[in-house]
Amino acid sequence: MASTKKTKSCAGNGSLSSSAPSSSARLTFTAVGLALLTSLLWGGTPVAVSYATDSLPPIAIACIRFALAAVVMLVWCRLEGTSIRPLEGEFKWMLGASVILFVQIILFNVGTDWSNSSHSTLIINGFVFFVVLIEHFFTRTHRLTVRKLVGLILAFTGLFLIFTISRDSQVAPAGGHDTATLKGDFVLLASTLVLSVKIIFTKQAVMRVAPSRFILWHDVGGVLLFATASLLTENVRLEGFTTPAVLALLYQGLVVAGLCFPIQALLLRRHSATQISVFAFTTPIFGITLAVSFRGDPLSSWLIVSGALVTFGILLVNMRSRQ
Repeated sequence: MASTKKTKSCAGNGSLSSSAPSSSARLTFTAVGLALLTSLLWGGTPVAVSYATDSLPPIAIACIRFALAAVVMLVWCRLEGTSIRPLEGEFKWMLGASVILFVQIILFNVGTDWSNSSHSTLIINGFVFFVVLIEHFFTRTHRLTVRKLVGLILAFTGLFLIFTISRDSQVAPAGGHDTATLKGDFVLLASTLVLSVKIIFTKQAVMRVAPSRFILWHDVGGVLLFATASLLTENVRLEGFTTPAVLALLYQGLVVAGLCFPIQALLLRRHSATQISVFAFTTPIFGITLAVSFRGDPLSSWLIVSGALVTFGILLVNMRSRQ
């Protein structure tokens, strides 16, 4: 969530777009609490995906998840008074976003299914660093500083340790649900790279399309692609809709989509994106905590070191400069 004018942040689902306020109010205790709540909800997404993939195929999960999210965004557009009819020149942006969403989420769901939730939350949050590199070397909209460079080095060191850990994680831990594999981690890394491209694309799109309408049709287009792919390649069985799977789908589609977007839209009406984005460093902390608590992921010393490096790297990249 790093933009001086308009911004969007997502970790597999969470969406945000808003114009930066002309003046940024001081952060209150309530504002900090709400920002941390969105980080907590996003941190729980890999855990929810893991529960859903226990009994349902990954593409079908994505289809249901974003169908629910589209309903939430339709309600949001109505409440906000935003027309849902695409204007001339907007369709190409919505179609492009839907295709990128389709690729990114399939990779994320498959990677999470092949790995575990703690690896998933750390790797996917690496999108922050790839966005910085893309903006420095390709779009040239933001330049690297010494502080951001140090953050990148720390974070990539943390990601390297994650991949090192996964080589020795071929056996599921006692009491745990998931086994981290190198194959799954590489798929998650691919999802992270695509997510970085998606965020850059979205920053450009929301300057040309009303953010709420853009996200609504980006969800709808994604659902059509997910539904087609699932019907052609997957076998969805009714018995797969277990209580944990249904709750996980509702969490992803309604709780995350239904709370994260309006909360962050509300925050950005009073505070700058820079003030809010600094709290992104808590997302991997929440993610690992939830993965260990609910999925029984092993909390090894190396995972703690990896998490600390990625978390501190995110903090350095998102910290506001003195100037």
